[in-house]
Amino acid sequence: MKTIVVSAVNIRKGGTLTILRNCLEYLSGLAQSGNYRVVALVHKKDLACYPGIEYIELPWTIKNWVLRLWCEYVTMYGISKQLSPVYLWLSLHDTTPNVKAERRAVYCHNPFSFYPWKWKDLFLNYHIVCFAWFTKYIYKINLHKNFRVLVQQQWLRENFIRMFHLPRQKVVVTLPAKVNPVPQTMKVAPGTSVYTFLYPSYGDIHKNFELLCRAAASLENEMGIGKFRVILTLSGKENKYTRMLYKRWGKTSSLEFAGFMDKQRLYDTYARADCLVFPSKVETWGLPISEYAESGKPMLLADLPYTHETAAGSRQTAFFASNDADELKDYMRRLVSHDTSFLSAVPELDIEPPQSSTWEELFDILLQ
Repeated sequence: MKTIVVSAVNIRKGGTLTILRNCLEYLSGLAQSGNYRVVALVHKKDLACYPGIEYIELPWTIKNWVLRLWCEYVTMYGISKQLSPVYLWLSLHDTTPNVKAERRAVYCHNPFSFYPWKWKDLFLNYHIVCFAWFTKYIYKINLHKNFRVLVQQQWLRENFIRMFHLPRQKVVVTLPAKVNPVPQTMKVAPGTSVYTFLYPSYGDIHKNFELLCRAAASLENEMGIGKFRVILTLSGKENKYTRMLYKRWGKTSSLEFAGFMDKQRLYDTYARADCLVFPSKVETWGLPISEYAESGKPMLLADLPYTHETAAGSRQTAFFASNDADELKDYMRRLVSHDTSFLSAVPELDIEPPQSSTWEELFDILLQ
């Protein structure tokens, strides 16, 4: 019986938690087949509890980065010796731990090594800047000892190959599972005279909300109040960055600081919106793009590598420079005026191997 270890001690929420759950759900079947022993190192077992899997809880690792790194390079080595022999050790959160295993693989989902931060970002959220500065150095540790390095998009593969001098065949493009079918109501036109734009995201500096706020305020000055509205999933109270946004643009009539939305409310808002705007400067994927593309309605996206890949197959899309509020404003004005002639379909992307689109395909690669 071969032993598979999945280390995910830093995963607690968001898209990475979904990845952990999907991974362990698949491995649960392998474990119950009797051919593999599967051990998961997690913050808490109840975050992703599946039958047939052995759990080791390490809740202390999230207290600070010193403890996290100690766990990766000291604690996990001891655990790997206790579990020896380990056939595959899969790290689901960027770092390649110091362990004894026949094969190692790391899932690199953090794109901040490629975030073009500016000095003003230090005052709004220095954590993001530190991430952008240090992530590439943390990635380097033990990276070449991996049997496979997993990323979610082709542009990330190309950057990993260039930055870390990795062999092309070692880097696997691991596409996220297809989004769940979108409720049919989401595809229904909202039936309102006020054209509605939506930007659903959380309030971090790399999300580039200020570009959309600037474009909306300028367009309101040109067209007047009541011609359009822009829904933001921020309250303006979350952190220093969102408070800055609200202070500068909170009185702009066309901007609606709607606050956090759960999945049902977000899908309802998708249904009412006429267009998705996504100006974020860096993403591993950009899930709202995938979700909203199912509606077939217009999307305005930052002209960056990740958006072109995520929007592949969409039908009505235009791209704007992520630092050009005037270009975004012009696209918004044309949509409000019912001009869609500048929108076009985004071609499907042909990703070269190695690549996977399901967990079965991925583990076929890792365990072959």
